[in-house]
Amino acid sequence: MNKKFIINFTATIFALCFSGCGAGRTSAGEVYYLAGTKDRQEVFEHLFELLAEEGRNEEEQFSVVREIANEYARIKEYGKLINFLGSVTDRYPDDPYNSYYLLMIAYAYIQQEAYPVAGLYFDMILKNYPDLTIAGQSIHLACLNQLLSMTGDPEQRVFCYQELISRFPDKIDLGTAYFMLAQAYEQTGEWNNAIQAYTKYLPFVGSVIAGFPEAYRYAKRIVDFNDSPKDWTFENVNVLVSTIKKVLDKGSAAELARYRAKVNFFARSWEQEDTDNSEASEFNLSDFMRGNRILYANALDVGSNANEAYLRTWGWSQYISTWYLYFRKIYFPQDPDIHGRWEWAGVYYGEKL
Repeated sequence: MNKKFIINFTATIFALCFSGCGAGRTSAGEVYYLAGTKDRQEVFEHLFELLAEEGRNEEEQFSVVREIANEYARIKEYGKLINFLGSVTDRYPDDPYNSYYLLMIAYAYIQQEAYPVAGLYFDMILKNYPDLTIAGQSIHLACLNQLLSMTGDPEQRVFCYQELISRFPDKIDLGTAYFMLAQAYEQTGEWNNAIQAYTKYLPFVGSVIAGFPEAYRYAKRIVDFNDSPKDWTFENVNVLVSTIKKVLDKGSAAELARYRAKVNFFARSWEQEDTDNSEASEFNLSDFMRGNRILYANALDVGSNANEAYLRTWGWSQYISTWYLYFRKIYFPQDPDIHGRWEWAGVYYGEKL
């Protein structure tokens, strides 16, 4: 649990705590609940007397219960806070303010660094208790945000982002929510849902997603590949390379172009990073092959492996004669007929560094 999360959640809790409004009856004679200095104990005794009075409406009772919980929080008596609010929710299961009391219990567990227990309370509030707005803030929205800060479970993250998007679209950055939902779907293996979420994310070009500087480019690659015919793929790298070599021998730029990837194909130097905008949608092979005989190495480069392969070729132009053709195994679990096939995905200019 990071410090920023604790500070943000603490601020949210206290914003909810110090404004608002019924529940519960607890005997003022229960010595256990009298905590702190003598003066503080007198405060607790007075509050419990108020709580025991008959005829209070829900809002008035809530104000008293909340103030008792606040007093425990001020003196860091989190065990008593948990026991007190737990007894209130157990005694009055239909109290409309129970979601608030359970949120305070979760807060107390966080202060004790019992984060998994706090997460269980957040989840319970969301799935078993109606939302409640205190001081203009939704308790369900607070729970969703805190769960996302705490959990790495992809299924729970899917649930949280679905809830945020459907229930609180005006309270969140929708672009970020769609992208992170897609990421969670990837982790659960729900590829169709992941691609749908990435597609919905793409219109939000301006969204800045922490930890994903290339989020837009990543999502666009996946969506574009999904929407393409994928008719340039080969069963394995050997068949692909053999086909490319035969076309190079024929010297046909038009035929060679048919075998390169039609989406996400790149052409760049070795010095350029993968994040550079070097995709070559208008890559014209005839400009480089006209009047030239393109030669190639007999075997793939030693840097090739089970997922990527390089073929050294030369004779392309007087400026940069040597090109390495780059082939890769396709990772696309959504379609078993395509997943694991190979494509000619790009070109590296010049000798390897």
